[in-house]
Amino acid sequence: MKRADKEQLVTELRDKLQGAKSLYYTDFTGLNVKRMTELRRRLKRAGVEYVVIKNTLALRAVNESGLVGEKLRGPTGLVFGTDPVAAAKVLSDFAREFEQKPAVKGGMLDGKSIDTAQVKQLALLPSREQMLADLGAGLQSPMAAFVGALNGLLYMFAGALDALKSQREGA
Repeated sequence: MKRADKEQLVTELRDKLQGAKSLYYTDFTGLNVKRMTELRRRLKRAGVEYVVIKNTLALRAVNESGLVGEKLRGPTGLVFGTDPVAAAKVLSDFAREFEQKPAVKGGMLDGKSIDTAQVKQLALLPSREQMLADLGAGLQSPMAAFVGALNGLLYMFAGALDALKSQREGA
C-alpha cells in the first residue's frame, strides 16, 4: 500500500473508533473465508463492525482516536461498536460454535483496557432490552401490590356498607 492509502485508512478507522464505546481485539487464525463471512454477518446484524488491518495501522488509529491501545501481536481483527454487550455476545457465541475461534485477545471499554475474562463476563450479561424489561417489572411489582391492597380495602369497605345496610333493614 502507498503511504497516502495507509493514512486514509487510519483516518477512516480513527473516525469510526471515536464513536465506538467498545473495541475488542480478536485473533482470527484458523477461520476460513466462509466462517469469517458468517462472523461479519452476525456482527453486522448486531450493529457492530469487524475490520482486519495491519497491527501497526490499527494501533495508530486506536491511539489517534484518543484511546491508548496495547501492542498487538499476530493476526488481529478489530471489533467495535456502540453496544459492548452485543459485540461480546456475538463473539462468544460464534467462538462456542466454531472451536473457540476467533479468540478474543482483549479490548477496551469506555477508554479502559479489559482482558479476555472481562469480555466473557460482558457476554453473560442480559441485553439492554432485557435489563430495561426487568427494571420495568421491578418498578411495576410494588405498584401492582399497592393497587391490589387498595382494591381489597374498597371491597372490605363495600362489604361493611352492605352489612350495615342489611342490619338496618332487618331492624
